[in-house]
Amino acid sequence: MAELKKFIDIIANEFHEDRLTYQKSVPTFHPESAEEAGRLFALANKSKQKIYINGYGNNISPVGDPFENCLVVKSDRLNGLIEIIPGDYYVVVGSGYPLRELNQALKEYELFLPHADLPYVGSIGGAVAIGLRADYQGHDLPISKYFIGAKIVDPQGKIISPGSVCFKSVSGLDIVRIYSPSWGMLGMIVSVTFRVMPISGREDYGNITMKSIDFEKFKSLYRNPEDNVSALYSLKIKSKFDPNGILPFLPL
Repeated sequence: MAELKKFIDIIANEFHEDRLTYQKSVPTFHPESAEEAGRLFALANKSKQKIYINGYGNNISPVGDPFENCLVVKSDRLNGLIEIIPGDYYVVVGSGYPLRELNQALKEYELFLPHADLPYVGSIGGAVAIGLRADYQGHDLPISKYFIGAKIVDPQGKIISPGSVCFKSVSGLDIVRIYSPSWGMLGMIVSVTFRVMPISGREDYGNITMKSIDFEKFKSLYRNPEDNVSALYSLKIKSKFDPNGILPFLPL
């Protein structure tokens, strides 16, 4: 706990005072840009300070022993609707933007995202990070199907932009989709680019239902990744870009 207090003193000198709050006595940092999140992560690496990335409506609440020495980083101020490109059928939105409000914003452009009609109470970044899934006429429909790009702060504080807005990208593994799901293990999602659909097809998705969110299944997959390509690549990325383990696999 003493080390965490030292780190809080460091960031208090580095950032505007309103970036740091205490929620249920948990120290919480609120970046307002990718650059601020990157600076924070770089400082965390120097101090080997553990971080827990948190949106709202989270499936894991940052309380209890596993979080005792963690700094929570919250995406609530990264909540802008950045860009809507109707002609190319994509939208760019901040990770803290509420998923359930997205279709309301897209309606003006006669577009929609199927998963924004689900009863998921949380942020877009959270929905991507947990790998939100739906059942569509008996078929699995992951949000990653529409997840085509992102701006992400990696564990060392570098800002990366995997993915492409092109309809056809390079063949092989689509790296951006490794982040859905990633549960905050590989970096902080700052903004998300979704492929969206013409609103004329919205009725076809009227009966989709949200699938349960299974963190235990995710943990099991990453403990035994041999038969899962995404898990193998994720762990390789984790070992290379998070050598100090500042984004721990929580809860422990």
